[in-house]
Amino acid sequence: MALNKKMYIGGALVDGQAVLDVTNPATEEVVGTVAAAGFDDVEKALQAANAAAKSWAATPVAERQAWMLKLRDAVIENEDYLRDCIHQEMAKPWGGTQEDFDLLERALKFYAEEIQRVSDETLRDREGTHDHRIVYESVGVSVAYLAWNFPLLNLAYKIAPAMAAGSPIILRPSAATPISAYAVGELCHKIGLPAGVVNILTTDGYAPSDALAASTIPGLITLIGSTNTGKHLMKVGATSIKKYSMELGGNAPVLVFNDADLDLAADIVTTVKFNNAGQICVTPNRVFVERGVYDAFMEKVLTRTKAVKVGFDRDADLLTGPMIDARAWARVKGLIDDAVAKGAVLRAGGDRPEGLEKGHFLAPTVLDGVTPEMEIYQNEIFGPVVSLIPFDDRDTILDRANEGDEGGLSSYIFTADLALAERLAKGLRYGEIQINGVKYDIYLPHGGIGQSGIGHDCSRLALNDYLVVKRISRGLN
Repeated sequence: MALNKKMYIGGALVDGQAVLDVTNPATEEVVGTVAAAGFDDVEKALQAANAAAKSWAATPVAERQAWMLKLRDAVIENEDYLRDCIHQEMAKPWGGTQEDFDLLERALKFYAEEIQRVSDETLRDREGTHDHRIVYESVGVSVAYLAWNFPLLNLAYKIAPAMAAGSPIILRPSAATPISAYAVGELCHKIGLPAGVVNILTTDGYAPSDALAASTIPGLITLIGSTNTGKHLMKVGATSIKKYSMELGGNAPVLVFNDADLDLAADIVTTVKFNNAGQICVTPNRVFVERGVYDAFMEKVLTRTKAVKVGFDRDADLLTGPMIDARAWARVKGLIDDAVAKGAVLRAGGDRPEGLEKGHFLAPTVLDGVTPEMEIYQNEIFGPVVSLIPFDDRDTILDRANEGDEGGLSSYIFTADLALAERLAKGLRYGEIQINGVKYDIYLPHGGIGQSGIGHDCSRLALNDYLVVKRISRGLN
């Protein structure tokens, strides 16, 4: 059955000024058609959110919590349906849809609880002439631009802290994967969420999408996307002073030393790299391996790579699905070909997997001997490619890991020397340093440094983006 969806604006499910087909990248067949917003629809959403801003911010925390938990109950009741929406719209392996789903229901619960910990603070007056309070209030309307790679997880990162903070939100999912987000809109409608608190729409082209950021109504623009998109939205949004919270990806380095647990490192590198076809902002990109264990580590990576199962079958235990579209496939294939032309050795993959003639599948790939002259070294790959780079000099490896303009989000260190790991962790210019393991969860801050973004998703810190600070001082007579 086709997954045809309407937008959710002002508490109602509505048609848009256009419709968009959504294509499964594994079958290359249309799986649904969604309503898409033009300029008039965008304005309706902005006005609906703005109309709800004062009342939602004034709604008691306990009442906002109740709505969040009511939505969470509806999400849990519709688990199979929501996961199938993801499975169909982006051909994510069925097991991979669990993470998307889990983060949505957990985020709603986490922020419903976490908002209780936000309270007024008292400041001591040094002269004893006044008393002072710090008060946290809603930022007003938020606009969230969502990446396509984790349709519900990315939505969860935005909708939950916004609802908790009393900020009406307009969620703009990618036109590549809007179906599961629209399904959440259906659930908001079903539970009778107050009008304008949540609005969900994708747009027919970039101009209406830009109109959301260009409006003077939003107090916050938040994004999960590329650095270039972040720069663009900040430029477009300069019609008024706004807050920004942006997770913009990066070029994650991995540092594997001679004394590392090579099995652990190979497990993490290949699992994180090939999950979601490598289309993850925190996935390892440049894997620097100390010369003494380079060959041994490469063999372990190759063994795991060749065992990875690729495809689109709900009943199969698969790790890797397709790239999101033909353009993404061609871009990553071009990075591979450029590397090989400049001297890298292709050890595995590099092209379409055998037996998968249809769909945008790219075989899990390993490149040996990647160098800075290659495009794949300088750019975020966002595909299922492990780039192996030998190194000899520990004194310069920190500079190599930090070089480039697109770093700043995640990095990985594998060594038994904890003093070395701590020294490197202090020097790495990345928002997240993973030492001898990898861990992400809703209660752990997720954010980058520099060109990888500002603000945070997850944790108590995310609430700060949806709140503003007010100081109230009273003279003592």
